[in-house]
Amino acid sequence: MTDLQMHSTPVSDPLAWDGWESRSEGDVQAPARILVVDDEPMIRRILERILSREGHQVVIEQDGRHALAELERQDFDLVISDISMPDGDGLSMMDAMRRRKIDLPVILVTGVPTTESAIEAVRLGAVGYLGKPLNRLGLLREVRRALRLHAIARLRKQALEMMMRDKRTWPTDPTRATLNRRLNRAIDGLYMVYQPIVSWSDQAVVGYEALVRSPEPGLSEPGPLFETAELLGRVDQLEREIHLRSVEPFEQGNESTLFVNLHAQDLVDEALCEQDNPLAKMADRVVLEVTERAQLEELRNTEAHIARLREMGFRIAIDDIGAGYAGLSSFALLEPDLVKLDKSLVRDVDQAPVKHKLIHSLATLCTDLNIQVVAEGVETPQERDTLLDLGCDLFQGYLFSRPKRDLNSAET
Repeated sequence: MTDLQMHSTPVSDPLAWDGWESRSEGDVQAPARILVVDDEPMIRRILERILSREGHQVVIEQDGRHALAELERQDFDLVISDISMPDGDGLSMMDAMRRRKIDLPVILVTGVPTTESAIEAVRLGAVGYLGKPLNRLGLLREVRRALRLHAIARLRKQALEMMMRDKRTWPTDPTRATLNRRLNRAIDGLYMVYQPIVSWSDQAVVGYEALVRSPEPGLSEPGPLFETAELLGRVDQLEREIHLRSVEPFEQGNESTLFVNLHAQDLVDEALCEQDNPLAKMADRVVLEVTERAQLEELRNTEAHIARLREMGFRIAIDDIGAGYAGLSSFALLEPDLVKLDKSLVRDVDQAPVKHKLIHSLATLCTDLNIQVVAEGVETPQERDTLLDLGCDLFQGYLFSRPKRDLNSAET
């Protein structure tokens, strides 16, 4: 799992660990409130010294029990905790944080790293795993990465609060039997349309998003279609039919990248990894767009499944930033290659200073983490030009092309 990095370079004299190197301008990060939890006074002093010199405000606690009480009293941006402590160990503290919905990045520190503790740290959502004796540069690298992740999570929550969801049309007769019949007709009539994703700097199409459609009234759009399938427990059936139909133009010699929407629970569907799966056959040209209709941490063995998908060549995108669940743990777990800004965030961005600030911050943070940003729903040259100024280069929307059934005709 790539989001837990082990650093254990020896330090000859930990108490003298105060060598100071100024940061480059690219490393500058806003001061944060950091809770340090460790039962060793020496380690607490070292961490406080290093973090304070970075400009952060540091609060110290000596065990997990007192740390939880502190987390209930005030806000923090990051927790750095020892694993083994006599009164409330770090893993138990993380488990309690999760149950109490305290959504913060946690870096765990241990003098005796083990495979078991690393696996448990991943399961609980730790974003860093450091060995003692501590290495200052390794610590600062993990701290800066964790704070970027937390900043993205905060911005996503702000985007969610800004967004006004469109009302969706539901079938008028909600009985289960009727819904099943309507979903059967929808699946039988499924077809795909494709919308290009363009790079403005390259003046080129870099891929196509496959969008599902159905002639069934009330279930013609993805939102009602998936919500009905979820209600009936038939998401797997719907997804597999979409996968089969999405790849058809790409089996006819088109070498473009396919962006395909994926329900979160599909990440742990073994069928996606089977060699005869139509997406698996072209995995190195597929970006899986995950819209978090379900919270990823509720799924089983997610880390192993994501690692397997990456080994096969799949890339992962988080879809609809600004319109879905905004939790930090799922973002850290996916480590996306791309994020897609929801159209509600992009609409009239040239006239909305609040959106300016939000998108610029997201684009900057994603660039720091080597994550590409795609702006969806671009409809006017003014929106495009504003997004370019804010750091975006990949675009999708009616300004470039409406979704079309014919892949080649979509290149307009």
